Amino acid sequence: MDKYYWIATTSIFLADLAIRIGLSLRVIMRKRAASVTLAWLVIILLLPFAGAILYLLFGENRIGQRRAEHIANNLPYFKNWVSNLEERHQVNWDSINPECRPIDAQAYSIIGLPTVNGNELDIIEEAVTFFRTLIADIDQAKKTCFLEFYIWHEGGMADEVAAALIRAVSRGVKCRVLLDSIGSEPFLKSGLFEEMRNKGVAITEALPAGFFRALFVRLDLRNHRKIALIDGEIGYTGSQNLVDPKYFKQEENVGQWIDTMVRVRGPVVEKMTATFLFDWYVENSVSLNELKDIEEIKPIRKSGDAPVQLVPSGPGYTEDGIYDLLLTTLYAARKELILTTPYFVPDNAILAALKSAARRGVDVTIIVPKKNDSKLVHYASRARYGELTRSGVKIMPFQGGLLHSKTITVDNDFSLIGSVNLDMRSFWLNFELTLFVYNREFTEQLREVQQRYMQNSLLLDHQHFEKRSFFTRLKENCALIVGPLL
Repeated sequence: MDKYYWIATTSIFLADLAIRIGLSLRVIMRKRAASVTLAWLVIILLLPFAGAILYLLFGENRIGQRRAEHIANNLPYFKNWVSNLEERHQVNWDSINPECRPIDAQAYSIIGLPTVNGNELDIIEEAVTFFRTLIADIDQAKKTCFLEFYIWHEGGMADEVAAALIRAVSRGVKCRVLLDSIGSEPFLKSGLFEEMRNKGVAITEALPAGFFRALFVRLDLRNHRKIALIDGEIGYTGSQNLVDPKYFKQEENVGQWIDTMVRVRGPVVEKMTATFLFDWYVENSVSLNELKDIEEIKPIRKSGDAPVQLVPSGPGYTEDGIYDLLLTTLYAARKELILTTPYFVPDNAILAALKSAARRGVDVTIIVPKKNDSKLVHYASRARYGELTRSGVKIMPFQGGLLHSKTITVDNDFSLIGSVNLDMRSFWLNFELTLFVYNREFTEQLREVQQRYMQNSLLLDHQHFEKRSFFTRLKENCALIVGPLL
């Protein structure tokens, strides 16, 4: 009996050792950021078997062979299609901050989408206003309504959007809705979902999740985009999900979610439509070549004066694309840099860029929610506050709810708005959408919104913050260890 016990325990030990060594070598040879590599090595080496399972489930950006092939086959056509916009709506860069041109060039070389002129952008900073405006536009739609969101949550004005789509379908409007499988899981199992489908609203589940699929794809690769498109002429994007804040996560004790959206008219809406259709056809296994005959694709005339560059990002697009662009944006600042984000877990490069900006005299302000719906993110964020404030960066916790807005303004001259958080998940795992707006008038308006956030925030007192207890610091530093994986 002892002999069999010894053989069994030795076999288990050798198997565990072989798995740990093999996966450790795999992690090292993938040459990712050192912080990510070290975090996974800690998990693999400290957790027998469980660490290996976690890595196999979440350690690599496995989007599935079929999906990867579909993206690879259609992405060149998508880029060629939208790049033709440049000829119709060229930008006069002589009248724009010279720091913008290198960002445009970098984004074009990475993503292949040019900046287009002639856009009109209206900021929406209240959820009620967003819903009322969107519903009014849906009720005026004549041909198409396309919606793509991470979360659709039943209740309140979100249900009124569903009713508006049903009304639109009844008068012959083509309505398509793309929802993330995990973010919108309760809605996709709801009676309202069945009613919308039965009434003719086409709804597709993005990145379907399930136990069996976990063996072949990474389940936490999510579609985090927020897009609404009406007749191919009006577009919405930003950070607002299709949730009424009065009905969403009230049990989390973080207050209502605060978001910023932008309503867009002009040529960039054509690129937003192309992005939606690309996502739609990837999920439905249809070739983008069929887009040639789709009636809702049409050239859009100028509607304003704002040059805008659309930057979609995510696995299969380009590696580190939005991450590299954000670094360039941070280093472009000369006078002022204001950022709002709900999830702030920077890696060493982002951290260095922020500290470098403050040390060269840039007025750097980061506005984050005082309370977060993720305890792990909350503590990982706080672990970085001390070194940031010592460098001169101002941290301002927002008091009025969970500030979910993702915005950056640079020198009150150009700005970014979209769905990207300042964390590694947004940079490397999620499908996101960002507008780079090279327009002072819009940036001034967005900065005014940020200033209102500041009025409802308190400046972090560095001396008081440094007096927090050893146990609190320990929790923060433990969370920071897995920070690169959040």
